[in-house]
Amino acid sequence: MSSNVVWHNATVTRARRETLNGHRGVAIWFTGLSGAGKSTIAHSVEERLHQAGCRTIVLDGDNVRHGLCSDLGFSTLDRTENIRRISETVKLFVDAGVIVLTAFISPQRADRLRARETLGVADFIEVYCRCSLAECERRDVKGLYKRARAGEIKDFTGISAPYDEPELPDVTLDTQALSVEQCVEHVVQNLVMRGVLPGGRV
Repeated sequence: MSSNVVWHNATVTRARRETLNGHRGVAIWFTGLSGAGKSTIAHSVEERLHQAGCRTIVLDGDNVRHGLCSDLGFSTLDRTENIRRISETVKLFVDAGVIVLTAFISPQRADRLRARETLGVADFIEVYCRCSLAECERRDVKGLYKRARAGEIKDFTGISAPYDEPELPDVTLDTQALSVEQCVEHVVQNLVMRGVLPGGRV
């Protein structure tokens, strides 16, 4: 970083933004295999929070790769840079008092740990969407597993690239056994328990 770059402190602080919003800013980091339900659950949680008057945004892996990370591939180094950029973007939103829901495979445990360090333990909620590879392949909502099995997609998580399961996730959702509604309720109640949301708001 250049020595000519100096941090500017704003008069409107995060605490003032959160007071205006009526809730804390926080990152809810959904991780899991492709097809495990990350995006579906993240958007469903956002809908529930939005209806309760919360300031929210979902950052989806595919959408981010259309813009912010459109220059990155799926090598280990590119995946790490992808998560680094996302983490810094999420940090800006959290500082604005927004509840940020991210839906990224983020397969490397080390990258998720760095994201937690970037955001701070109190502002990072890791949600593991646990679903077997067989079930994700059965769903194959985007047809990606079929293409990966055929060798058309390289470095595909779960097939030709590894996925590091979270060791101590803040929330584990068994998306094979639970409905979307049940998963949403688990996440929302965790937010209430942490004091992100007032108990009677949602």
